[in-house]
Amino acid sequence: MATIRQLRRRIQSVKNTAKITNALQLVAASKMRRAQDRALQAKPYSEKLRAVIADLAAATLDPEKPAHPLLTVREGNNIGLLHITPDRGLCGGLNSNLNRSAGTFVATSRNPVDVIAVGKKGRDFFIRARVNVVAEFTELGDYPGAAQVAPIARLVIDDYLAGIFDRVYISYPEFVTTATQRPVIRQLLPIEPPTSEISESSATLAQDYIFEPSPEEVLGELLPRYVEMQIYEAILQNSASFQSAQMVAMKNATDNANEITRELTLTYNKARQEQITKELLDIVGGAAALEG
Repeated sequence: MATIRQLRRRIQSVKNTAKITNALQLVAASKMRRAQDRALQAKPYSEKLRAVIADLAAATLDPEKPAHPLLTVREGNNIGLLHITPDRGLCGGLNSNLNRSAGTFVATSRNPVDVIAVGKKGRDFFIRARVNVVAEFTELGDYPGAAQVAPIARLVIDDYLAGIFDRVYISYPEFVTTATQRPVIRQLLPIEPPTSEISESSATLAQDYIFEPSPEEVLGELLPRYVEMQIYEAILQNSASFQSAQMVAMKNATDNANEITRELTLTYNKARQEQITKELLDIVGGAAALEG
């Protein structure tokens, strides 16, 4: 059984840990709201862009003309995975869930996969797994901007157009609620026209527009923006997921530390009471011996 001095030290140590986790919880909570708002504010623009591309795809649909390179499905075995994870830990099972999902994708792929890592945790995971990491982007900050995403999108698009990749997938955490973040892997390139956005009258409506200079050129300008927006939205989802997961994890850690402190304090009080009782018995026994 631990001595009173050891119990006192353990209690103080756990209390110090609780102070640290509580501070991290408060910091994450203050950042979480802003990160969530940024992720939610990006959705209307992304949805509208999908609708515009759906209309343009309907307007430019011509089997006799070659499709835009970013829309062309080509045969090939070169697969790229854009893996987006946080740079830091202390966020519960978020990083392990993301890496497990991406690792399963790589392991079950029939073709070799090259990884473009955004975030230290994903980069370190695939380096340890001896998977080829062709590029890495880290330290994007708590509130990444579009300017920081542009080099990532440019690299992905250039490698795809150059034939280095025949297909590109993106892996990231989808922010569902503060307590729920879901790993997602979906195809990024070639772009699959969002046909679900096209209503029965969408094709007719698209043909009623007057495009300048032409629907093909407008589509050609929007498709790279669409890819960039998909990556930017995924990075915002990653930021919101990290702050939410860290707040929940630190809250649980603080609650557990407080519970351990209560249990140790109870054990300390019992040990202290036993020591005092023993000392009283020694005093009474000594006094009785003197009287006898």
